[in-house]
Amino acid sequence: MGAKTRVMVVDDSAVVRKVLTDQLTRDPGLEVIAAVADPLLAMERMKLSWPDVLVLDVEMPRMDGITFLRKIMAERPTPVVICSTLTEKGAETTMQALSAGAVSFVTKPKIGLKDFLTESASELIAAVKTAAKANPKAMRRGAVAPMPVPAQKLSADAVIPAGAQAMARTTERIVAIGTSTGGTQALEEVLMALSRVCPGIVIVQHMPEKFTASFAQRLNSLCQIEVKEAVHGDRVMPGRALIAPGGRHMLVQRNGAYYQANVIDGPVVNRHRPSVDVLFRSVAQQAGRNVLGIIMTGMGDDGARGMKEMHDAGARTLAQDEATCVVYGMPKEAVKLGAVDQILPLTEVAREILRFSGQDYAANRQEVRL
Repeated sequence: MGAKTRVMVVDDSAVVRKVLTDQLTRDPGLEVIAAVADPLLAMERMKLSWPDVLVLDVEMPRMDGITFLRKIMAERPTPVVICSTLTEKGAETTMQALSAGAVSFVTKPKIGLKDFLTESASELIAAVKTAAKANPKAMRRGAVAPMPVPAQKLSADAVIPAGAQAMARTTERIVAIGTSTGGTQALEEVLMALSRVCPGIVIVQHMPEKFTASFAQRLNSLCQIEVKEAVHGDRVMPGRALIAPGGRHMLVQRNGAYYQANVIDGPVVNRHRPSVDVLFRSVAQQAGRNVLGIIMTGMGDDGARGMKEMHDAGARTLAQDEATCVVYGMPKEAVKLGAVDQILPLTEVAREILRFSGQDYAANRQEVRL
């Protein structure tokens, strides 16, 4: 057996520290080296022994978690799992933490905390283990933890039947993006580099309810393009990015001369809802060769099969490279399936989207002249 992953818990609640420590130490691969009440105590303990992963609250006395996180990332980038309250305010704070460099997060309620943390032990342990595997060179870009993992793993067949005919090439093009762990800051970097003339974009980022709305609002405040949490019937249009709402699937539907987002309920697919495979299959069927498909940093294989379907339908497909991924899971699986036309570092993704849009407008001008 290899060395255990050393974890430090930083939370001002004695109950939370006790429960988190008990749950984490039940896993033979994890060791809690300290559980302290605030960041100042954490810094003292870290002088003696630096953890492999920090589990960090954000609202604490003497120093808040965001300030502490930024200090850690500037001094010695370390995987951090945020343990945050599932409220609208908590979601906004968690987005700040992810922007500051946190790798992942788990949510905790205001009431029934002890029972909730005990029942969610598997989610917490998975988040810590995922964080421990994060790429230190890409870590400052932040991430989002996977949703709780159901026992049964369903494919996109549970939501959309396979085999529908993809559309022929048209002048209306779209970009479809799928990402998970590491995706919040990766998406921020890509979307901030785009102008309002870019094609309409549809995105699945694995994230729970409440958090997708705050995430979209944050991106909208930073980007030239409009970024919003998708609502059923929203038009996919140039200069707009639609993010699938947490807890629901998003599909693309052709409606006359344009595309729209359909937001639906349904079973979890590849242990996620929203699922990248569901979005990508709908795009393959409804848009065919009119799509640029992009799969970025994330744990697992959600999106790999959907990207293969897009690729086989004539879409152009890209994957983020291993060096710039926080976790090289989803892109790796897509590459293994032969679903990817080109592998690029994160810094090149926005350029390819703009190049794709430039091809669109050149084609449109040529058709007008004819």
